Amino acid sequence: MTISIQEFRGENQTETRKSPGRLSRLGGRLFSMDLRGAIVPVGALVLLELFVRMGWVSPYVLPPPSDLYTTFLYLAEGPLWTNIAASSLRVLIGFVAGSLLAIVIGSIVGLWYSAERYLEPSFQALRAVPSLAWVPLLMIWFGIGETSKVVLIAKSAFFPVYLSLFSGIRNVDRKLVEVGEMYRQPLPVLVWRILIPASLPHLFTGLRYGLSLAWLSVVAAELLAASEGIGYMLSDGRELSRPDLVLIAIICLAILGKVSDSVFKLVEDRCLSWRDTYSTSIGGRPT
Repeated sequence: MTISIQEFRGENQTETRKSPGRLSRLGGRLFSMDLRGAIVPVGALVLLELFVRMGWVSPYVLPPPSDLYTTFLYLAEGPLWTNIAASSLRVLIGFVAGSLLAIVIGSIVGLWYSAERYLEPSFQALRAVPSLAWVPLLMIWFGIGETSKVVLIAKSAFFPVYLSLFSGIRNVDRKLVEVGEMYRQPLPVLVWRILIPASLPHLFTGLRYGLSLAWLSVVAAELLAASEGIGYMLSDGRELSRPDLVLIAIICLAILGKVSDSVFKLVEDRCLSWRDTYSTSIGGRPT
């Protein structure tokens, strides 16, 4: 089979147009998203610096970003990284423990209606109890050591993961299960090939929400009884009447929460790359 020179050039030109176009669109999308996401925080910092310098805002109420930067440099030479590491380790252990327990129990309750009748009412009642209400009891049971903090974090991460997985299993398309039963597939195969893939989007939503609650809980635990951690920094700043310490701790929490959620989002995109979902924004496809 012979191919004309025009056809050969046309194909190469088409491929050349597609490949650089995709790369340029992907690179432009990444850079544009980063820049757009930085507009709000950078603009807020600039306005805050101007308002404080002009005397419109008291530096005791809101320290200017320049003072926050000086405080950050001072803390970076001291206990800042120790506090960040302590809180991150507590969140990691509590989140993993609570999520694994939620996956096991959520799968059992989602697959068997009899288990739902026995367990679901109790879980819904316990879910309504605020995390801070458990702190005195956990301190009585486990003291003020690491165990009480990890248990509180695990409890906070448990319920979002459990509810999301339970909802995901119960919302699996009935026709998919019927197809598996028609081919006489045993229950383990149905779970592995149908129920787990179909419920993964719900599970990852619960995991990301549970991770955010884990960061909230570690602050609550460290505010009450801790000698290190970001919550301890917040308590220290309050006792010393240092709003700059409080704001540095809040910024650290925001950055850690954003970084951990972004990493989890990458894992989610990787695991759910098979989905054919709506990927455009309300105003059109993102550019």
